[in-house]
Amino acid sequence: MGGLTSAALLAARGHDVTVLEKEAWVGGKARRVSVDGAEIDGGPTVFTYREVFDEVFAACGARLDDHVTARKADVIARHAWDDSGYLDLYNDPVRSGDAVRAFTGSSDEASGYLRFAREAARIFDVLEEPFLRGDKASTPFPMMWRIGPWKMGDMLAMRPFDRMWDALGEHFKDPRLQQLFGRYATYCGSSPFAAPATLMLIAHVEARGVWLIEGGIHALAKAVAGLAERQGARVRTEAPVAEVLTHNGRTSGVRLASGEVIPAEIVICNGDPSALATGRLGEDARRAVPAIPPAKRSLSALVWYAHTRTSGFDLTHHNVFFSRDYPREFREIGAGATPSEPTVYVCAIDRGAGEHAPPPQGRERLQIIVNAPANGDARRYAPEERERCTQAMMATLERCGLTLEDPLEHRLMTPEDWEGLFPATGGALYGRASHGWAASFQRQGPRTRLPGLYCTGGATHPAAGVPMAALSGQLAAKVIAKDLASTRTSPRAAIPGGMSTRSATTGRTG
Repeated sequence: MGGLTSAALLAARGHDVTVLEKEAWVGGKARRVSVDGAEIDGGPTVFTYREVFDEVFAACGARLDDHVTARKADVIARHAWDDSGYLDLYNDPVRSGDAVRAFTGSSDEASGYLRFAREAARIFDVLEEPFLRGDKASTPFPMMWRIGPWKMGDMLAMRPFDRMWDALGEHFKDPRLQQLFGRYATYCGSSPFAAPATLMLIAHVEARGVWLIEGGIHALAKAVAGLAERQGARVRTEAPVAEVLTHNGRTSGVRLASGEVIPAEIVICNGDPSALATGRLGEDARRAVPAIPPAKRSLSALVWYAHTRTSGFDLTHHNVFFSRDYPREFREIGAGATPSEPTVYVCAIDRGAGEHAPPPQGRERLQIIVNAPANGDARRYAPEERERCTQAMMATLERCGLTLEDPLEHRLMTPEDWEGLFPATGGALYGRASHGWAASFQRQGPRTRLPGLYCTGGATHPAAGVPMAALSGQLAAKVIAKDLASTRTSPRAAIPGGMSTRSATTGRTG
């Protein structure tokens, strides 16, 4: 999504752009998977912060609503811990507070939720411009200057030195609510027990609105690719990049796996930076970015794409079924094991996001996600391990009242499979984990050590996720424009990007 965004914006500014994608589809993780004759959304499922995409389309003289059909969800997500009921959150904080009161039977918990919502909103307001939309900095000091050194209250409000789990305990006495809002750390592949309280802003981003896109996030990726093409960009699929080429100490183009050479002064890598750092795109590119130690990787995931009949639990579009021991779940993942009793996210693709979303006739399409360690380059997930994980996932669902067909018609992706799609990551789906106060400043920014080579995507600044990847694409386009203006008025350029770490998306901007 980051590479497609930068391609569209650079093409709109008159540059000669080519996008090179190693897979047969655009969008990387935002893909479709065929199971039992059904096409199932295969990547991100939650669409928030839509103004980022409104801005991208507007910059290209278009409207997002003319290219995708999206409607705002009534129910943000449904949450269950057992079969005794569930808690819905809404895009209205007052309504969510009322739901918390009804679910817990406590006005104190409802008041705690409203305090949490206000704090999360303030963190977002403080960080949106200087960090989420600002240039990448290697230390917090440039960002603090952009906030304003005289605004000490705003700086303290970010709570970078407090653990998210501890901060949530200040708002909620009910451990279920602490678990619910701690789960937002996993949106960027992190543990709530190690992530800073700053990540509470993610809950606010979601509370501002979740949209359901007809055709899923893959339809959004196709729309951005089409936007780039209408600006004059060329989009080539099944064109894996094998090497970033250099001449006189700067990029000079890319070589495809086929041997074809594409000259270019600028190359944008939308793969995970680990692909560069491990030499997957050539020795010259290896020195362009620092390596991410395996211990610093974000979470991976077990993802089931299922076509099945369901019974029992009243599903809405987004559903979360929690484990009974959240600390143990993350201890197991931290030790390199899949959780014995996992928290399970279920996207019921064929259902709306209302309080009572009617089930489809017959089988329905589900994407089911469980957090897992990013060890896909060091551990084989044998058939018996896959079956054990499937049974553990189904046990959580059944405990909460949801029954799937058994045997389950599905396709399972493990960290090992993600490593195959995105080499050098171990299956990490979010780049570097956001653990500790400095982690956000250690993410790769758009510029690299190799002149003419830039990075974008969910593994780069500012963070993981669909809108954040698009923000990284906006930032890359802005930085490239600035760098070109500082050299000459009529340069040639190029972009490799794509979601695969081996190819990333390549484009020429000229």
